[in-house]
Amino acid sequence: MSAHDIPADLRYTAEHEWVRAGDDGVLRVGITAYAQDALGDVVFVTLPDTGADVAPGQACGEVESTKSVSDIYAPVTGEVTARNEALDGSPELVNSDPYGEGWMFEVRPADADAAAGLLDAEAYAALLD
Repeated sequence: MSAHDIPADLRYTAEHEWVRAGDDGVLRVGITAYAQDALGDVVFVTLPDTGADVAPGQACGEVESTKSVSDIYAPVTGEVTARNEALDGSPELVNSDPYGEGWMFEVRPADADAAAGLLDAEAYAALLD
């Protein structure tokens, strides 16, 4: 996977989650194209409940594919404010549009600067090499 396949405007975790900061400080979270490609065809997604408190590195959901089951990890400490209910009926969105319609959940971070501590696109690309 080359760096040009990794959106430069996002932040990343070593566990292959991406994070997009919204105008209101809420962070949208999903799994990277690399992760969905490694998983194969996604058939089921379990997401954290709205209102749940999460902490970095804490497993808060699962992605089940035809090959395996992988945990989804929280990138920051905060409260889950939304979940992508579309994945209940269309888990394949994780494969077809991992950085768009295949997003997983949103979290309001306890620390407004939390996302700044995550990997940038260049650091994430280096992790994959």
